[in-house]
Amino acid sequence: MAEQKQPTSAAPDAVLRALADPHRRQILRLVQHAELPAGQIAASFTLTQQAVSQHIGVLKQAGLLTERREGTRRLYALRHESLEPVRELLSEFWPDALSRLKQAIETDHPRPPKR
Repeated sequence: MAEQKQPTSAAPDAVLRALADPHRRQILRLVQHAELPAGQIAASFTLTQQAVSQHIGVLKQAGLLTERREGTRRLYALRHESLEPVRELLSEFWPDALSRLKQAIETDHPRPPKR
């Protein structure tokens, strides 16, 4: 039976620090839709396996990744809900961003009248 490790939710500051590094953002892009083994993640980089492991550790510590063991393999996936504290933080500074985006799109691309 595979062992699943669920990290706890982290503060927005830890998530923002983890997201500050472009390699870590790329790791999250790789695992955003499906679990990947550590070796496959590492193969996507010119970094050493140890450097990739350190980046994965930072992402796990920030609560951005889940780790599931399957035999000797470790599988990683993005915890989408871990981004919510950052979304909430940013919404404090940018509360009407989506409505302004919607208005701009509708202004630039009006819908044709209904018949």
